[in-house]
Amino acid sequence: MEAGEHEAGAVDGDRGRAGAIQPAAGPGTALAAPPPSPPVEVTGDTRRRLSLIGTVVSVALFLASMVVLWRIIGEISLAELRNAFSAASVRQIGLAILFTCISYLLLTGYDALALRQLGRSIAYRVTALASFTSYAVSFTLGFPLVTSGAVRYRIYSPYGIKAPTIVGLTVIAGITFWLGMSAVLAWSLMRESLAVAALTGTVVRLNEGLGIAIVAALGGYLAWVGIKRRSVSVQGWRLELPGFRLSIGQMLLGAGDVCAAAGVLFVLLPGGHGLSYETFLAIYVAACMLGIASHAPGGIGVFEATMLIALSHLPREGVLGALLLFRLYYYLVPFAFALLLLGAHEIGARLGDPGRR
Repeated sequence: MEAGEHEAGAVDGDRGRAGAIQPAAGPGTALAAPPPSPPVEVTGDTRRRLSLIGTVVSVALFLASMVVLWRIIGEISLAELRNAFSAASVRQIGLAILFTCISYLLLTGYDALALRQLGRSIAYRVTALASFTSYAVSFTLGFPLVTSGAVRYRIYSPYGIKAPTIVGLTVIAGITFWLGMSAVLAWSLMRESLAVAALTGTVVRLNEGLGIAIVAALGGYLAWVGIKRRSVSVQGWRLELPGFRLSIGQMLLGAGDVCAAAGVLFVLLPGGHGLSYETFLAIYVAACMLGIASHAPGGIGVFEATMLIALSHLPREGVLGALLLFRLYYYLVPFAFALLLLGAHEIGARLGDPGRR
């Protein structure tokens, strides 16, 4: 595939033409064709209220989690934690690195699917660089719309990708993540409802009902985008959403990424935990969702507190050691590698690297 971009034509077979991000209609704005459906848009006042409520909830969740985490860590001996941290076998570390590589490899598909929906064709080596570095940086620094957007723009802009398209790409990539996360959570809740109830103190019927509700919501979304072309308004631009077939691809890709990321922590847990992987998935996804809701970089503090509470039947030193190793292999090592790649990319650009053209 030639590096560079061009209009992709028909990319989503169930709708006949590529989705694109276009200026929203307004005075003096001429569009080539009327929008297929009115874009879903939130008014300014409603957006401000929701933002304020979200900020309050996020801060409260973060502070509460930090209090819980502080109390739990206060009961752990430093010597015991050091022993748990060093107890990880070569096999565990090797598997953790393998699953980390699989997860980040699947993450590169997020941008590839989004660019396909937006009607852009970019060489995979470019999308892989942009995807890996943007996610590795945003996972560690937080504020993904800013950090990942800035990294993507720096890499994609020489290929004619403008800021509005970066916004659309980020939105579609976010949809991929949430479709996959929701599918994994629904599966694990329905398959392991009894085990999840025993760990979390919930009721089996509640877990099963929640799993069924998530499946119904996913089915409703797929039907909604499958019946006809849908669009949303993003910062004054109309973004056409992926159709049924591409949404299925998003769900499978996102689910694979989530399962691989969960596998990193699962293989690092102390031996003899007796947890099935499917049961662990439900706990992992719930911890991730709470971490995302806190808006803390990588969900730090909130994610750990949730995992320590859910896995309280295991030795706390061993679980905390696994969590620290998880942070190291899944967040810090890729972050350092991403910085090296970005530095090499900038040096190559300044030296007139022909690969950018």
